Amino acid sequence: MKSKSIRVETLSRVEGEGALNIKIKDHTVTDVKLEIYEPPRFFEAFLRGRSYREAPDVTARICGICHIAYQTAAAQAMERAFGVTVHPQVRALRRLIYLGEWIESHALHVFMLHAPDFLGYQDAIALAKDKPEVVKMALDLKKVGNDLVILIGGREIHSINLRVGGFYRMPTKKEMLPLVDRLKWARDAAIQSVRLVSTFNFPDFERDYEFLSLRHPKEYPITEGRLVTNRGLDIDISEYENHFQEEHVEHSNALQSVHKDKGTFFVGPLARYNLNYDQLPKIAKQAAEDVKLGKYIKNPFKGIIVRAVENVFAAEEALRIIEEYEPAPKPFVEVEPRAATGWGATEAPRGLLYHRYSMDAKGVITGAKIVPPTSQNLRTIEEDLWQFVPPRISLPTEQLTWVCEQAVRNYDPCISCATHFLKLNIDNER
Repeated sequence: MKSKSIRVETLSRVEGEGALNIKIKDHTVTDVKLEIYEPPRFFEAFLRGRSYREAPDVTARICGICHIAYQTAAAQAMERAFGVTVHPQVRALRRLIYLGEWIESHALHVFMLHAPDFLGYQDAIALAKDKPEVVKMALDLKKVGNDLVILIGGREIHSINLRVGGFYRMPTKKEMLPLVDRLKWARDAAIQSVRLVSTFNFPDFERDYEFLSLRHPKEYPITEGRLVTNRGLDIDISEYENHFQEEHVEHSNALQSVHKDKGTFFVGPLARYNLNYDQLPKIAKQAAEDVKLGKYIKNPFKGIIVRAVENVFAAEEALRIIEEYEPAPKPFVEVEPRAATGWGATEAPRGLLYHRYSMDAKGVITGAKIVPPTSQNLRTIEEDLWQFVPPRISLPTEQLTWVCEQAVRNYDPCISCATHFLKLNIDNER
């Protein structure tokens, strides 16, 4: 059988449709390509010539799931450029709405997109027929996250309340209190999720990854921190492009990132967990300990457990912030534009998100660079498959296809929100 591939030589950085082509000849893997063929959307070009004020709302449209991540990174990059420091309660509110995004995104991935792989179902609809209580818990957990985003952001998708300098309006503490009991339920549901997914059958597969995430001295990282790796890198976010670069490969519209002179790296929940385990609250550590997860994980298939643990953290942290919350005297800080460059980096549910903007004296954007988590993981995913497939070449094609798709979904790639986003062609060359 001749090999088959899809090649569209343009660029794209965000979610869309993808295909995976694996070539096997004489029982040897000869090629692996994760192809992203969604047409490019050119957000960085759209931003040039626009006011700095527009960046959060424009970049939110990059993703319908991680819009808070994009808005927060864009706003913080502008604030850094213009020397703005927001009120501590504004900072806390940003962290809180981001936690809502983590909860809904992790619940979606754990139960709707990834659990069917481990349980032998084609999709969550089939899963719901046999295990309706599991899917209902997932939907209720996701709704808690969504409602937290709605309360602070004004609506569920592409929030309208975030701005450079803070928020247009800060909710009252009274408005937040009805979420307390639901977050307590969400915390318990997340603990139950950890226990459930820890019983899955995980393939025997580990690699010696370079993990990259934010690191904050006082908290599990979401909106702030330095960039650190497990191999000694510890830099300010403004130095990101000195160490990491994107490369265009012929088989994909999405750029692939590498650590200069070092190769691939891994961002996402596993990276955060491995580099920041000590910053998790006691209840999240206990959830991990109860299922013998360990403090350092090298098996990407166990990322589903880590996401569930992060939801325990997210619910607990959200409760803490609400308990301590009082609206700031003013919801935002006035911004005076100037010619400057600013950097922003946050931890989207899928991993590190990097923004860099340059503005002229009037605050008009003259240059923009946005590196989403999936761009940073694409080459790592391909390298996973180079090593994952050879011991399993003798599997029936249907079964090999299944586990290869599962290996890709370990990363929750922001390519499509469909359960089975991937087309897989395994070409057995003779």
